[in-house]
Amino acid sequence: MTGFALSTLFAIAIASKALAQPDPADPTPLTDKHYAYPTGIPYQIDYNTAAIRGPQYGYNICNSTTQNQNSDCQTIMVNGIDDFCLWAPPQPNSTIGDTEAIEVGWCSKSGWGTRLIPAGTLTGVQVLKTSKYIQFAGFINQVNLNLALGDYGGELDPHGADLRGNPLGALVYSNAFSGGGTNYSQVNDWNSFIGGDIFCFTICDPSSSAADQSAYCQNIYDEIGCTYNMPNNAQNGTFEVCDADLKTPVGIYVTNGVTMTYTQPYTGPVNPPYTPIVPQSSNCVTYQSTQLYSNLPTPTTAPSSSSSHSGSAAATGSKSSSGSSPTSTSNGATAVGVSSMAGILGTLFAVAFLS
Repeated sequence: MTGFALSTLFAIAIASKALAQPDPADPTPLTDKHYAYPTGIPYQIDYNTAAIRGPQYGYNICNSTTQNQNSDCQTIMVNGIDDFCLWAPPQPNSTIGDTEAIEVGWCSKSGWGTRLIPAGTLTGVQVLKTSKYIQFAGFINQVNLNLALGDYGGELDPHGADLRGNPLGALVYSNAFSGGGTNYSQVNDWNSFIGGDIFCFTICDPSSSAADQSAYCQNIYDEIGCTYNMPNNAQNGTFEVCDADLKTPVGIYVTNGVTMTYTQPYTGPVNPPYTPIVPQSSNCVTYQSTQLYSNLPTPTTAPSSSSSHSGSAAATGSKSSSGSSPTSTSNGATAVGVSSMAGILGTLFAVAFLS
């Protein structure tokens, strides 16, 4: 990735954030709020009742007293394939578009004071570790996480139209950038998609440059989902951790030797003029799910009948539905075509949301 391309994308991201209007009652962007784990975290970080959206649905002080399947903890950990959390709705049969501001933490391991991801929910997970970020992608039975059957979900990130994030009050921590152990760093730039029985979640190294974090944890391409934001070759039924090359930041592509930048339209059809390429990976280690996830609760809802995907975890549009038809290319990457229905619904919802 050339410096020109990276700086161009950073400029686009800054311009997008300039379109956002900070809430006068809570004008400090979520990405600028820093709290040491665990003693520096307040009960709620977005508590202003005068704010246009809010106040915050849940809470940020999470421990053994909040560890249950009704927890509204909104502080999560993303450490490794055996120890990570997802954002998902607090109530059954919900859609991401309706609940993006109030999602709560669901984790694969007990101890963080959140709800636990029910047994059998994670059906395939790939973790790609790079020098700038760590990317998770995989397959889920989403009804176990209170997502409605058939909801193709959307994007969750620490930005939003008022820079207060979705969900409001969302805090993300990780020990992956500090060598493991109990030294947890706050991850201020991250993005996530969930829906369509898949998920993807990228956490950017907080010690990397602002340009790198903006490029690799981009949040302005919410209508084109995991396919473009987090290219992957995760497989249903496979659990693996790999080293990987850096992805080409979403929106950047090369045609006829010229580096180009695609900007998602605010309204109208969303048709990126390029096919994303999955970065090369190496040193992959494969696990059995029983090695990774134990002592998880039994699901309280029936598994989704549409969870038997194959191919990569690549669809998942934002605040709308999207579909895909994964096909393998000659280099082992994944070419995904977003359905026409995704374009239609994306157009309808783009007017209502600015991520």
